[in-house]
Amino acid sequence: MFHPVGQERVSAEIVHQIERLILEGVLRPGDKLPAERDLAGEFGVSRPTLREALGQLEASGLLTARQGGGTYIANVMHSIFGEPIIGLFGKHEKATGDYLEFREGIEAQAARWAAQRATSADHEILTSVMTRMEAAHEKEDPDEEAQLDVELHIAVSDASHNIVMIQSLRSIYNLLEHGVFYNRYLLYGHKGGRDALLEQHRAIYDGVMARDPDRAEAAVRAHMKSVGAAWRESDAEAIRIQTAERRLNRHNIQK
Repeated sequence: MFHPVGQERVSAEIVHQIERLILEGVLRPGDKLPAERDLAGEFGVSRPTLREALGQLEASGLLTARQGGGTYIANVMHSIFGEPIIGLFGKHEKATGDYLEFREGIEAQAARWAAQRATSADHEILTSVMTRMEAAHEKEDPDEEAQLDVELHIAVSDASHNIVMIQSLRSIYNLLEHGVFYNRYLLYGHKGGRDALLEQHRAIYDGVMARDPDRAEAAVRAHMKSVGAAWRESDAEAIRIQTAERRLNRHNIQK
């Protein structure tokens, strides 16, 4: 992952390498860096020089050190959206529709670039995620499928090799995982939902693997439209259930 640095501005070069790995999504929030001795060896520098570079990264908020527990990539994924606006997202229904519209546009472009730019290593990652998703489907494990759903979308965005897109999408996926917009697990609970979602993800995967930008983009757009329709139906169903329960309560009172 790391490579030796030159003799001039050594600590600055270490900082630059780690920053780039974070930007490109190779190092993710919560990842633990190798032990100091091992990391110094990979960079080919002294431990005091390494400590100087890590100190700079910690001061900038990119790393966090745990007493006796090593050095980790800090959780920086909420930096794109501030806490007040995140709170508003969860309270207003329009935000979910706009979120899905935004995802359709940006992920369609990510899929196009992934189809054009993905390397053999990217293809291996995508295949690994897709294989695990199919295994989870066979086991009828909707929780694992929902987790791998996000993983596949992350793998596609990573394969776009656009660092601004990678970080933007990671940030909004993080909000999705925490249920800010809607409960994605509900999508896997609908009749036929699991089969449909697997088919849609397989279509995205196939388009990227075939290096067909139009096919990959079309698959993403179809997937996001389907998610939007399922969300609207779920929301409408919740309203119907609530209304029926109120009628039942009134009926019991009048008996």
